[in-house]
Amino acid sequence: MRDRIAHTLAQVLSVLALWACPRRPGRHTAAYLAAQPAPAPGPAPVSPWSQPWTGPSKEEARRIFELQAEASARLLARQEERRLALHEAALGREYPYSYPGAPFPRAAFVAGMAAAA
Repeated sequence: MRDRIAHTLAQVLSVLALWACPRRPGRHTAAYLAAQPAPAPGPAPVSPWSQPWTGPSKEEARRIFELQAEASARLLARQEERRLALHEAALGREYPYSYPGAPFPRAAFVAGMAAAA
């Protein structure tokens, strides 16, 4: 019970302290807005239709899309090869999987598989 009384008394004192403190003018008061300097007028916005097209040409855009399609095809081919290697590993068979920057080339797998057979 003592805690409730102390808590209530603290709340009342904090409200009284806020009420008794002098207030500064807030940003939305008339006094604050009147004290602010008026913004200087800026240049008029330029219409995008008044300037020529500055983006890529049709041929450049086509080349960009072709490069993106080639990169996507390479990514899908790598994913398919990884899935095939995983499938073969799940069946317990060796698959000559290699990747760019691998410590040994694909030919090392093929030579090793021929020697084991």
